[in-house]
Amino acid sequence: MPPETAPTQPTEPSSTGPSDSGVSSFAFKALGCGCAPVVVLVLVVLIASGSWGSTDFPRVAPEEMASRAFQRSQEAYDVVGFKRTVKPGVEDVGVSTENTLGSSFCHGGLTGLEDKTVDGAYQMSHSWALDHVPARQAVSGLRRLHRHLTDEGWEITSYSEGEQGNWDLFAKRDDGAERMSFTWYPDREYFTGGASVPCAYDPAWKDGDVGPSGDDQTPPTLGPRSGT
Repeated sequence: MPPETAPTQPTEPSSTGPSDSGVSSFAFKALGCGCAPVVVLVLVVLIASGSWGSTDFPRVAPEEMASRAFQRSQEAYDVVGFKRTVKPGVEDVGVSTENTLGSSFCHGGLTGLEDKTVDGAYQMSHSWALDHVPARQAVSGLRRLHRHLTDEGWEITSYSEGEQGNWDLFAKRDDGAERMSFTWYPDREYFTGGASVPCAYDPAWKDGDVGPSGDDQTPPTLGPRSGT
C-alpha cells in the first residue's frame, strides 16, 4: 500500500461565514460564456452528493472536541501497550516525549471551486510521542493496533512495515472527518501518534475573534488506564 503523509497545517485563505458557501466566480464566468448547461450539471451533482457548502458542522465547545481527540490517542496508546506516563507539553519536537493538543481552521465552499475558512469553525487534533521505544515493543504494538482499527471499522489508508525504513500506519473514517496516524522510527527508536476529530462550530465564537478556537487547550496526562 503506498505510503501516506500526515496532513500539513492549513494556510489562511479568505474567510466566509457559516452560511456563506456561495458559488465561485469560476461558475459565474462560465454561465456567461455559453457553458451554463455544464455548470448547472456540475452544481446539481455537487448538491446531490452533499458537497455543496460542506459547512454543516455541529456546535460543540472546543473542550469537548479536545477530549474526543485525546481519547482517540488514549485508546491507541492502550492497544499498543505502552506503560509510561507522558505529561502535557513537549520540550524538543521530534526528540523528546510529547502530549499536546492543536487546533486548525475548517474549510467550506464548493468542492474544487473554492477554499475558504469558515468563521467560528475549528478542528481539534492531539499529538503524542515516546522516545526509547525498542523494536520488540513497536513492531508488535503497531501490528496489534492495525488489527484493532480494522476491527473497529477504520479504513486503513496506508500501512508500511519498514519497507522505506520507518513503520507507518494511517487510518480514517467518516470520509476522512476523523484520522489517526502512527510512525515508528527504528534508527531513533522514536514513536509518534496523532488523532484528529471532525470540524465543529465554537458556540462562544464572536465576530472578530482571531485564530482557530481551541488553540489554548491542554491535554491531561497520557498513560495506561487502570485495568489495561
